[in-house]
Amino acid sequence: MEFYLLFKAFILGIVEGATEFLPVSSTGHLIIVGDLLNFNDARGKVFEIVIQLGAILAVCWEYRARITHVVGHLNEPTSRRLIANLALAFLPAAVLGLIFHDAIKAYLFSPITVAIALIVGGIAILVVEKFAPAPDTQSVDAMDWKHALKVGLAQSLALFPGVSRAGATILGGVAFRLSRRAATEFSFFLAIPVMFAATGFDLLKSRHDLHAGDFPVFAVGFVTAFFSALLVVRALLRFVAQHDFRMFAWYRIVFGAIVLAYFLG
Repeated sequence: MEFYLLFKAFILGIVEGATEFLPVSSTGHLIIVGDLLNFNDARGKVFEIVIQLGAILAVCWEYRARITHVVGHLNEPTSRRLIANLALAFLPAAVLGLIFHDAIKAYLFSPITVAIALIVGGIAILVVEKFAPAPDTQSVDAMDWKHALKVGLAQSLALFPGVSRAGATILGGVAFRLSRRAATEFSFFLAIPVMFAATGFDLLKSRHDLHAGDFPVFAVGFVTAFFSALLVVRALLRFVAQHDFRMFAWYRIVFGAIVLAYFLG
């Protein structure tokens, strides 16, 4: 039985790391795969929180030099601008998340709602790719506060499970005239405060479900999520230099349709 739990942790860790920073919804995939693996009880929910921390630490590791530079050179205009932009982009989802957190957890975390969001989000990506204006901002350092606020508002859509935080921020950035690389990198940076805050909040609320005996299961998922996320972050930056996001749109639509057919059939 213990081996089977470790196997579940391994699979879900890969799912989290592979999908957290792609525009396909990691939360949606975790809900669906967790349901299929019958690992969606209170213990499973806490597990999902822990492995999300593993994924975000992968971004911290990948950008450790940039993060260290920003923190150590707060007197530089580019460092102050990046911090201010991240704070501004963080606020909309943080405020709405605090207000609607319990309602979202209670009513929207189900395979059916996720499947619908996957399909709708896929269609939205196709629309953005077709009508997005030419970029006027090529790097994160060149972003102004208006870009940051618009990306933050787009990120708020991801409070609905299945929308995808990465998808909302990256495609939102592209729609608001950021280059694909700038939008992708800002999405990575924005994930750090957002996911640390969300993970900390969820862990605080779920602290009574944490048990020392679960450490091996959580450790396997955490480590697996870290390394799979690290690979995806590096690969995605190379991908966006040469491709658009239409393939992710069609993946979302097909996957969402399959999930709907499975759970409604």
